[in-house]
Amino acid sequence: MKIDINSDMGEGFGRYTVADDAALMEVVSSVNVACGFHAGDPQIMASTVKTAKARGLGLGAHPGLPDLAGFGRRNMALSAAEMENILIYQLGALRAFGEAFGYPVTHISYHAAFGNMATADRALADVLTSAIKAVDKDLVVYSMPDTEVERSAQAAGLRTMQLFLADRAYRADGSLVPRGVPGAVLHSREDVATRVLRFIERGEVVTIDGETIPMRGRGILVHSDTPGSATLAKIVRETVEAAGVTVAPAYTFAD
Repeated sequence: MKIDINSDMGEGFGRYTVADDAALMEVVSSVNVACGFHAGDPQIMASTVKTAKARGLGLGAHPGLPDLAGFGRRNMALSAAEMENILIYQLGALRAFGEAFGYPVTHISYHAAFGNMATADRALADVLTSAIKAVDKDLVVYSMPDTEVERSAQAAGLRTMQLFLADRAYRADGSLVPRGVPGAVLHSREDVATRVLRFIERGEVVTIDGETIPMRGRGILVHSDTPGSATLAKIVRETVEAAGVTVAPAYTFAD
């Protein structure tokens, strides 16, 4: 069995940094790179792509809404056509860096509110899926399981990677607990290790209310802006490998 451990990268801007990307890239197998809308800039993107290439990591676009001040976590009143062009613009930017440095983009993972909007609207998800397929039909689409994003990508014949979020609490319906709710973001090393092992061995997760629900996935995400993310990612990898699972980029094994 193989698992892709990935993290959202390059989410600083200018002289400001959000996480220890260098330390994270020593641990993860794939990176989801901010493309300049919710975070990131040309210099950060270039540096991230170069490091990903040097370490042989899966390279993915992490498109978000054009909301730098809100870090892409606030919904915006945008048409499907606007969302489509926002996606194409950001994916194209990262692909240009990949081509310049001789390293291909292999996947795409929506950021925050951008992904939430697509998850809640199949028609929008289909528009975005069509855009991805038009740019590169070989891209792996990362998503949470049993969402409109996943169903849309699979219906279009694209490969998908279902994500388990190691550092976020779940509700009974399988959705994430909103970030403003106490306990929504996990910081405990012990809690993260326990959750990851349960996910691998049993394919389930305990919700914030103590209910056990099934959790399907072949990828584990650690958010880079979670405090101590590099340490948490290391714990995730140690837990996965101790369970006898191989860590590898999703594009090498995704359905």
